[in-house]
Amino acid sequence: MKSSTFSFKDNEGFELFTYCWEPEDLKKARAVVQVVHGLAEHAARYERFANFATEKGFIVVADDHRGHGKTAKTKEDLGFIGANNGFSGMVDDEYQLTGIIKSKYNNLPVFMLGHSMGSFIAQRYIEQYGRELHGVILSGTAGPNPGLLIPGKIVAKMVMLINGPRKKSNFLNNLSFGAYNKNFKPNRTEFDWLSCDNQEVDKYIADPLCGFVCSSSLYYFLTSGMLEMHKKRNLAMIPRSIPVLIASGAKDPVGAKTVPELYKIYLNLGLNDVELKLYEDKRHEILNEINREEVTRDFLFWIEKHL
Repeated sequence: MKSSTFSFKDNEGFELFTYCWEPEDLKKARAVVQVVHGLAEHAARYERFANFATEKGFIVVADDHRGHGKTAKTKEDLGFIGANNGFSGMVDDEYQLTGIIKSKYNNLPVFMLGHSMGSFIAQRYIEQYGRELHGVILSGTAGPNPGLLIPGKIVAKMVMLINGPRKKSNFLNNLSFGAYNKNFKPNRTEFDWLSCDNQEVDKYIADPLCGFVCSSSLYYFLTSGMLEMHKKRNLAMIPRSIPVLIASGAKDPVGAKTVPELYKIYLNLGLNDVELKLYEDKRHEILNEINREEVTRDFLFWIEKHL
């Protein structure tokens, strides 16, 4: 595997640090996997997946979102995605990156793999730009949950108005990440909900670019974006021909209870190729779970099947 990095500037002036992993023989590359990482993590965490993918002839490209990883210039920038509609901005960033990928790799097929917040970005992406992709994998995702998101949006807006858009919010962090961990008492750590593999959880905790507290504006834009993407008029924009794989740990507190509803919504929209795969007893980060090799094989097999 050959590794490299580059940066690109988006429409709001964020300079997004981007990783690129290629097969040793680039001439034999068959497709590109555009990885869209989750909240409070970063793209370098997908290098292990990239190592397997490049062996199968796939290129993997992944940017650190605004407010994340090496895109965040300072510690204070972590968790701040812009004072405008940061969620929408991240969707547009991924569209811009798709264009860069297609230009760089002579229009090879592009598949999107979105995890957690990245899967929400991917859900919105296929509504706006779905024809750019050969297929999309939604990992650790969630379906509609207005009973949780509407109050969450209201509270996030109040906190943002009181403290300003840049202020990090421990209160909102505890409402989200803290609530997820309650499902796994007695808790060994604050992040038991991520994986059954204690070593992977400990690696996450030890990483200074993971698990940070985010700004109130991020939570406001994220809840707003999730409510927007599940509106009927937006769902209706998804191309019927795009293949979709929804994959989740059956004990994932983020969305395991709502992904069957998302699956039904996509079927009812008339999408031609939708699959739902739940991994029994597994948690949120299925690519970092104790069965991660199985999950990786499943993802790569699904991509190969849709070439």
